[in-house]
Amino acid sequence: MNLIDWFLDRFRLKSTHRGIFDRDIPEGINYFYCFGGIAFTAFLICLVSGLFLSFHYIPSEKEAYQSILRIHEEVFLGKLLRGIHKWSANVLIVSIIIHSIRVFVTKSYRPPRELNWIVGLITFVIVMLEGFTGYLLPWDQKAYWATVVGTNIAGSIPIVGKTLLLIVRGDYEVSGATLSRFYSLHVLWFPGIIILLLWAHFHMIKKLGISKPL
Repeated sequence: MNLIDWFLDRFRLKSTHRGIFDRDIPEGINYFYCFGGIAFTAFLICLVSGLFLSFHYIPSEKEAYQSILRIHEEVFLGKLLRGIHKWSANVLIVSIIIHSIRVFVTKSYRPPRELNWIVGLITFVIVMLEGFTGYLLPWDQKAYWATVVGTNIAGSIPIVGKTLLLIVRGDYEVSGATLSRFYSLHVLWFPGIIILLLWAHFHMIKKLGISKPL
């Protein structure tokens, strides 16, 4: 029960929820406190641009690369849309890294915010996996061999490596099954998990408030 009580206390499930715009802003806040919001904005841009790209992308061994070419050459503003998706993903990753460094330096992970720190770290890991799964989708030589190397790293883990490699690839080699799994993870599973984690993250920020600068 101690663990449950700790979770309820840190997640503030028992306390009332204030209005969405009702919050206390401590003195000394600077621009480094904005990178969490920048990361969230970049995620929304990734999400929206990815939804439009999914209209034209075909997750198939034979069609994936050709669909990327069609997006660049035939779809109205397709090249721009893919560029927005790519660069917003880069901004998302960089912003999360800076945000995490700021939280660590200002010791905002200390009680009662340690659960929010854990949620943030899990979000960072999922975002990195989201970027990795998206890297394979163009299905060109660079994407293929990068995925081979990346999945081989997972396969080198002692005891569970071979099983994990088979689960990730869907086969013993990078193939169409790998592309299908990465596409499903990229557009369905990981975005859904990120949305849930962000909700929890923002919920705790709302309840606990913004930590005071050192």
